[in-house]
Amino acid sequence: MLTHPQFDPVAFGFGPVQVHWYGLTYLLAFGLFMWTARLRLRQPSVGSQGWQARDIEDLLFFGILGVILGGRLGYALFYKPEVYLAQPLEILKVWQGGMSFHGGLLGVIAAMGFFAWRRGRPMLQVTDLIAPCVPLGLASGRIGNFINGELWGRVTDAQVPWVMVFPQSGVMLPRHPSQLYQFLLEGLLLFVLLWAYSRRPRGPGQVSGMFLIGYGLLRFVAEYFREPDAFLGLLALNMSMGQWLCVPMVLVGVALWWRGAAR
Repeated sequence: MLTHPQFDPVAFGFGPVQVHWYGLTYLLAFGLFMWTARLRLRQPSVGSQGWQARDIEDLLFFGILGVILGGRLGYALFYKPEVYLAQPLEILKVWQGGMSFHGGLLGVIAAMGFFAWRRGRPMLQVTDLIAPCVPLGLASGRIGNFINGELWGRVTDAQVPWVMVFPQSGVMLPRHPSQLYQFLLEGLLLFVLLWAYSRRPRGPGQVSGMFLIGYGLLRFVAEYFREPDAFLGLLALNMSMGQWLCVPMVLVGVALWWRGAAR
């Protein structure tokens, strides 16, 4: 069995200022978004829509706000509603952890809707532009989870060479390194599939729909290897909260794709 390397979460520091690896993975995610979005502008189907390089910077700014606000509010509402409804000011304590991808997704959708309204662009045109640019950022975030030794996988007796003990879990048993599974599935694989799919002209919303379908299905699979949140456990049908949140995500994705195909 492997043992998690127990990385120091602090990458480097200058006196009292400490820079954490997790923060660096967020910066990497933003940089990857800028790079891939600029590449998207070179694709004929996107470049013909009149996008400018400065639009990418604005999209990133609004996207960051959506990720942070939506991710924090989503965690409070989806995972610990009774705690945060009783003490709503605790939501502001982002340094104590607790972010939800699905909440962040809703936050980004709201931010992109605001951007589209301000620029007079169709909402789906905006989301179709950025959808293929998101998975590499998600991959970066999963590397941050692995470095921190958090969101570890379920205990397993699988005879594979990569099972790993996470001392942070408090139980010295072999687990799936589910952060790396998610890095490969929701990050790299989803990026390759979406990038290939988006290179050809598609109907309005079809690229966005494929992102929702792809992420939802791949996250659903990955959740079978990821330890459920201790305070929630498994819910109805032995599915985790993450899996239940993926169900409407996939359904909305199918509806978007079907709608775009009909045009």
